[in-house]
Amino acid sequence: MANPRPVVPPRISCEYCPLRQRSAFREFTSEELSFVSRFKVAEMPAAPGMAIMVEGERNPSLYSVLSGWGFRYKILEDGRRQILNYVLPGDLIGLQGNVMKEMQHSVEALTKMTLCIFERDKLPTLFRDQPTLAFDITWIAAREESMLDEHLLSIGRRNAQERAAYLLAFLDARAQATVGGHQEHRQLPLTQQHVADTLGLSLVHTNKTLRKLAEQGLVRWLDRGCEVVEIEGLYRLAGWRPPNETGRPFI
Repeated sequence: MANPRPVVPPRISCEYCPLRQRSAFREFTSEELSFVSRFKVAEMPAAPGMAIMVEGERNPSLYSVLSGWGFRYKILEDGRRQILNYVLPGDLIGLQGNVMKEMQHSVEALTKMTLCIFERDKLPTLFRDQPTLAFDITWIAAREESMLDEHLLSIGRRNAQERAAYLLAFLDARAQATVGGHQEHRQLPLTQQHVADTLGLSLVHTNKTLRKLAEQGLVRWLDRGCEVVEIEGLYRLAGWRPPNETGRPFI
């Protein structure tokens, strides 16, 4: 079982949610906003390394990321970890539990996070009374499936440099859309161990691969994470470009 998770009463009202100010997300109608305000019951701060959800547990809550970064992962009995995807502001955590009852993966905070908490038992009310929000949740689930398809393609068919370029380009694109701040040089708060666990490579192989990207002037590794220096070069090396997702839904 996970350690008890701290919760606090809602400090940020849905009306003044900072995510609503970002063009990546769609606007709510007044009725939808009122419903989501009632649906949200609390907020949860999470420090880096904190377990938000644990594989095999039954959690009564759904979470929406208000700020910060986290990641979904599975782990083998011998401790080897596979990072499945990363969660950023606007992402929904825990929907799988409505279908599978027990979580089939774990979620950990990568940076300091704030999460909005919703009661899982009230989700049927959303589907019954708010069809547009219900479609939004379907969209979120379908988008997650699409991202996992691309990740599987990358691990299965891209070489090591292409895999690394794709991952860093993918995370940069998501961060620019949801976190904001379109600087020339952008930072991703992950270590080379996170990259290795995402790409399915050894740490030594990952280090050599990322050094090659740095030698090409595409990225720079710092103590606090990875700085993306030349995003177009990463796109070309990966053979990938981000989809246009302006107006994407969130709860």
